[in-house]
Amino acid sequence: MNLQHRRRWLQCAGTLAAWLGVRGAWAQTATAPEASAEPPRLALLIGNRDYPDGDDLPPIHKNVRDLRAVLERRGFSVTEGLDLDLAQAREAMSAFATRVRASPPETTVFFYFSGHGAQVDAENLLVSARLSPKASADALLRNSLLLTRGVVGQLPVRPQGLTIAVVDACRTSLRDVARGDGLNQVEAPPGCLIAFATGAGKPAIAPADDTRNTFYTASLVKMLEQASGEISFSDLFRLVKYDVQNTMLNHPVPLLRQFAQFPFIAENTQVQRRIAPAAASETPAPRFASRDEAADFAALEAACWPADVAKLADEFLKHHAGSRLAASAQVAREGAREAMQILRRNDVRLFKSAFQPNEQAPLGELAKAGRGDKDAAARIARRHERGSARYEGWLQYAAALGNGIASYELALHYRRVEQPLLAAQYESRARELGYTPPPSLDNSRK
Repeated sequence: MNLQHRRRWLQCAGTLAAWLGVRGAWAQTATAPEASAEPPRLALLIGNRDYPDGDDLPPIHKNVRDLRAVLERRGFSVTEGLDLDLAQAREAMSAFATRVRASPPETTVFFYFSGHGAQVDAENLLVSARLSPKASADALLRNSLLLTRGVVGQLPVRPQGLTIAVVDACRTSLRDVARGDGLNQVEAPPGCLIAFATGAGKPAIAPADDTRNTFYTASLVKMLEQASGEISFSDLFRLVKYDVQNTMLNHPVPLLRQFAQFPFIAENTQVQRRIAPAAASETPAPRFASRDEAADFAALEAACWPADVAKLADEFLKHHAGSRLAASAQVAREGAREAMQILRRNDVRLFKSAFQPNEQAPLGELAKAGRGDKDAAARIARRHERGSARYEGWLQYAAALGNGIASYELALHYRRVEQPLLAAQYESRARELGYTPPPSLDNSRK
């Protein structure tokens, strides 16, 4: 990047830095972001292997054991529970939530469930141990932990903290996989990132071997072990997503390639927490090797328009291939490339002018949307006047990026304005994306 371009982008970077509350000269930004003691890191891992009727999941205890080890190396205080029934799971969740509420608002919270999952009446269920995942809908609903109310809803909403909820819910039988059932698509509350091992509405596969991890947890453990400590948890989960996809699409067993998992991420975070904890007693290592590297990364972070993001990411990787933040640049590039393809579509009416910061489209959300964040795009849409061109355009973009809730919202909008063909099209698309509206949703989002 030449000096003129760098200066232009650094002006934008200054605006972004102000939005993030970042201060100081390069000497400060060149070091790790946290200059003081790391806020607490708390994790609760639940792994249910013990299921009846041939639905035992052999890899689950190994999943918990391996994930616990790597999280502890990343500074987490970890509590685990194996083969919990509903009463035990609720007790573990209540104790964990109490501990979280007693911690500072900047605490990093990590919840993980591995076992069978189910969906009943649009509710995502984490099936209790010793309960058959083939039980009746009523039995599953009464005896399973609910993801939204029983897990995420139990934890305090902390926009300035980071809450992560990971669900690696499996099926052992390819016959079950062919049914196409899976978890319902969700959007995350402020300060939260939710990850599923596979796409909403799709089941995941577990090997019948207690010496191997599930595909998703294997990638999660690997990335937590290998990734640069400078990258954010947000980027980490996107690296896990790409790794799962690549592993399964290139698997030597053709049937596994046929049922490859494409992990789901719902994110609504406002802070960037790096995966390596800060050590208050040590001088943090420099984030960047030079002023040029710091300036080029700041320019990349400031970009919103997908074509600009992709170009700046390419340039950063070309000039700073060995950077500790190279993986973050790769994540930005991949997301921006997907966004660029979608913006070329005839059914997405959103143009470059929409990526200029304003009251309805804050800079932070625009930066995420420019990297293909489906949830940021939907949040921007909802800040616009319902029915306006920008409202429709941003929802179209969000739906094309994979937000089934945004797609259903568009269907409701087109019903209101008496465009039944478009309404049917977007309702069908919502279901393809794994979104089932709750029974109480009657022609309006609640």
